[in-house]
Amino acid sequence: MIITVFGATGQVGKQVVKQALVKGYTVRAFGRNVVDFIDDDLTNDNLEAIQGHVFDEAETFEAMEGSDAIISTLGGAFDGTDKTRSLGIKNIIAQMKKAGIKRIVVLGGLGVLSDDKGGYILDQPSYPAEYKPVGKEHLQAYLFLKESSLDFTFVCSPNIINEDATGNYITSTDYPPQPNKGEVTAGDLAHFMLQELEANKFVQQRVGISKRG
Repeated sequence: MIITVFGATGQVGKQVVKQALVKGYTVRAFGRNVVDFIDDDLTNDNLEAIQGHVFDEAETFEAMEGSDAIISTLGGAFDGTDKTRSLGIKNIIAQMKKAGIKRIVVLGGLGVLSDDKGGYILDQPSYPAEYKPVGKEHLQAYLFLKESSLDFTFVCSPNIINEDATGNYITSTDYPPQPNKGEVTAGDLAHFMLQELEANKFVQQRVGISKRG
């Protein structure tokens, strides 16, 4: 399988690249600063480091043309001024349609899951105010995907711990899994996103995830 990973230099993106290579995938690692991947790029025939900006239509299209699927772990600032998560996904969607690619797995945030009344968790009064701007960015990214014709899966992550995969996590559709521990490792997020890319169990759905126990 050939995949393009957007946000490849972030903590989850790096885990996606590493685990995908172990699986034998051909990986196109796209980001503004892919210096960390240059040495690996020279020694691993299955890895191509691509420097570019996700707002650039031509660079984004060229990075994905010929790929079988896309994984996005785009990040950015938390204050709402950084539109990488929302407008980046909007451009990725447009270029996927142009390239004829249907499958994408996207990293989002816990606030986009449903609460017990059917609304979004980020709209609850108890939702931390400092996370609302980035929560709204994740929500807009989800809405762009929902309005598209793509086969997307939107992974709604709680707090991310910068550690390798443990395999000790649980998932659920639309709502936080129970019990929800409020955190998950970057490695486990990557593991699930790659697994879902193959399993297609949660197509056009949101997925909650949490470490188990």
